[in-house]
Amino acid sequence: MTLDVFQYFKNDPKHNKLIGDDYLFVEYKCPIDVEQFKLWTDTPFITYVISGKKDWTSVNKTYPLHSGDALFIRKGIYNTKQYFEEDYCTILFFITEDFIRRFITNNTSIITSTKPKENYNQIFPINVTNSLNALFLSVFNYFDMGGEIPKELVEIKFNELLFNITLNPANQDLVSFFKTLKQVEKTSIQDIMMQNFHYDLQLEEYARLCGRSLSTFKRDFKAHFNETPGKWLTNMRLDYAKTLLQNSELNINEVCYESGFKNTSHFNSSFKQKFQHPPNQYRNLHLTT
Repeated sequence: MTLDVFQYFKNDPKHNKLIGDDYLFVEYKCPIDVEQFKLWTDTPFITYVISGKKDWTSVNKTYPLHSGDALFIRKGIYNTKQYFEEDYCTILFFITEDFIRRFITNNTSIITSTKPKENYNQIFPINVTNSLNALFLSVFNYFDMGGEIPKELVEIKFNELLFNITLNPANQDLVSFFKTLKQVEKTSIQDIMMQNFHYDLQLEEYARLCGRSLSTFKRDFKAHFNETPGKWLTNMRLDYAKTLLQNSELNINEVCYESGFKNTSHFNSSFKQKFQHPPNQYRNLHLTT
């Protein structure tokens, strides 16, 4: 199962948090016995580590995080791995793309020019200066204040956070990505689907990742890919499974779930229908040729 991390923290009363229309602060203390986790989010966020160690893995790279490190996580699907040396404690700053877009639009004159790139990673390491470190830690004061925190005060903190990040030349790749949000109002369906097709999400969840209602998602998807989301997902997952069978040591069950299928019986029948052989037989034939 893949956890909807934004909704989990927004709705779970156990965590210290501050909620606004376009942002969410969360203090998260992960118990030491939680080692691996798969999650997805339709809202970008920054994670800053207070203590402990955790790996974040996107579709093409793993980023190890230690105390004092920070990452910007784009909306998407991720695997995480925690280590057992000490409890993991982090602050999460969920910021909608609309909030970032307004920030960039309102502060174009003071944010230095960056050359746009054609492709961006899903995860951006953030250069944590002394001032940014102090800013992260000051958030704890908000949690300790109790009572109702004015939204205007929380928005000031989020804007201060974005100023600190964007004015640091070491974060120019992230700033360049921020500027693409100003230019594009709707998330690219192709980018989201190509990066995340092999995860077991519902169509409604893919629609949220793409920033669309379900009906708009289906219409835009058909216009872009010239087939329905369900059929496209099945074909992409089967092709990915074929690659895993040819090039990995995963067993059939692992290939099934890694490709985004919910159960092996459906996976086996779908694979045989497309490639004329069930997965195990296909692998054996491939290895002997």
